[in-house]
Amino acid sequence: MSIVTTRAAQRQILSSLERACICARVAADNKARDVVVLDMRAITPLYDFFVLACGSSRRQIHTITEEIDAALHREGDKRLAIEGYEASSWVVQDYGDVMVHVFEPAKREYYAIEDLYADAPRVDWQRE
Repeated sequence: MSIVTTRAAQRQILSSLERACICARVAADNKARDVVVLDMRAITPLYDFFVLACGSSRRQIHTITEEIDAALHREGDKRLAIEGYEASSWVVQDYGDVMVHVFEPAKREYYAIEDLYADAPRVDWQRE
C-alpha cells in the first residue's frame, strides 16, 4: 500500500466526533471564545455535531472559518455549503454531519442555540 493510499484511508476513518473536535481546536487556536461542541445525534437525524464559537471582529470570524475549512480539507473533508460569510455576523459551514457556527457575541446571544438545544450533551472537545 502506498503512502498516498494510506493517507487517503486515514482521512476516511475520521469520525464526525473527531472532525467536530478538530473544528473546535482550530477555532480555539485562532482565539475564538466560548467554543462549544453539541452532540446532536439523539436530537436530529440531520447532523451529528454542532460546533459553536464566537469571534470578536469580521476579520477574526473570517480567519476562524477559513482555518477550520483548511484543517478539514487537509483531512480529506469538503465543505458542502457556507452561509453568512459576507455579512460575517454569523457564519455557518456545512460539512454534512458537522455544522460549524461562528458568531459575533450579540448574534450568538440573540439566537441562543445552546438554549434551543439544551438537551444536547456537550462534548469535552479538549479531551477527545
